[in-house]
Amino acid sequence: MSKDFFLKRYKEFGHALKGTEKTRRALRVNTLKISAEEIKKKLEKLGAKVSKIDFVKNGFYIEKTDFSLGASFEYLFGMFSMQEAAAQFAAEVLDVSSSDIVLDMCAAPGGKTCQIAAMMENKGAIVAVDLKRDRVYALENNLERCGVVNCAVYCDDTKKMSFGDVLFDRILLDAPCSGNYVTDYDWFKKRDIEGIKFNAQKQRELLMAAMRLLKKDGILVYTTCSLEPEENELNMQWLSENYKVRFEKINGPGSAALISVLGQELDKQIANCRRFWPNETHTQGFFAAKIVKQ
Repeated sequence: MSKDFFLKRYKEFGHALKGTEKTRRALRVNTLKISAEEIKKKLEKLGAKVSKIDFVKNGFYIEKTDFSLGASFEYLFGMFSMQEAAAQFAAEVLDVSSSDIVLDMCAAPGGKTCQIAAMMENKGAIVAVDLKRDRVYALENNLERCGVVNCAVYCDDTKKMSFGDVLFDRILLDAPCSGNYVTDYDWFKKRDIEGIKFNAQKQRELLMAAMRLLKKDGILVYTTCSLEPEENELNMQWLSENYKVRFEKINGPGSAALISVLGQELDKQIANCRRFWPNETHTQGFFAAKIVKQ
C-alpha cells in the first residue's frame, strides 16, 4: 500500500489529510503529587512555556522549553508525565470514581494507568495487565514514580485471565493497533490492509474478554490511535451485533464516528463515538468509544 492509497481512503471518509500533520508535545500533571497551577508555575520558573489543553482536565501543551523536561527534578519525582493530548482523553472518557474497581487491559507503559489512579485519588482498585515483561517493567516504574498505591500489576494475557467472582465497574481497553502516521514517520511504508484486518481481529478477541470481565451496566472505554475503520467503527458494529451494549455520546474535539463506511451502513449509535482527525484536532489520529454493557 502507498501513502496515496491511504490519503485517498481518508478523503473518501470525508477528510482531506496531507499526511504531514503533526501533534503538539504535551504533558499531564500528576495531581497525586501537585496541582496543575503549581506545576505550571514551577515549569515557567525554569524557563518552560506551557498552555492548557482545553479538552482534558490536567494537560498542558509544551510551547517552548530550552531543556529536557524528562530529565527535570519535577518529572523524576512524578509531578508530571509526558503524554500526548489525545492519549490523555481516554481516561477522561472512562470517568472513574474513587470507589470503582477498574481494569486496564493493555496497560504498559502506564501513562493512562497513572492518570486513572490520580482521578481516583489513589482509592478504589485498579488491576493493570500487560502481556510483555519488558513493557511491564516500564509500567511498574511509572506507577512507582507517580506514587500510585491502588494498583495491582499482572504480566499476563487478559484474554485468558479470570478474577473469580470479581467483575469490573470500568474497563479501559486501549487496544494494540496499527497506529497512525502522525506519530510514526515511516507509517505509510509499513502498513497494508491485510495487517490492519489482522489487528482488527486481535482487537475483537480483546473485546470479547472485556465483555466477559465487565459487570452489567459497567462501562468499557475502547480506544485506538488508528484511523482505520476496520479497527474502530467496524469493530464497534461487530460488538453491537454480538452483545447487548449501548454507545454513550462522547463530547470533545474532532468528529462523530463514521456510520456509513466502506459500503456498509452501521448502527446509528456508533456516531456517539469520537474520532480525532489530525487536521481537526492537531493531535495524533485517535478513536474513542464509551460502551455500556446491558
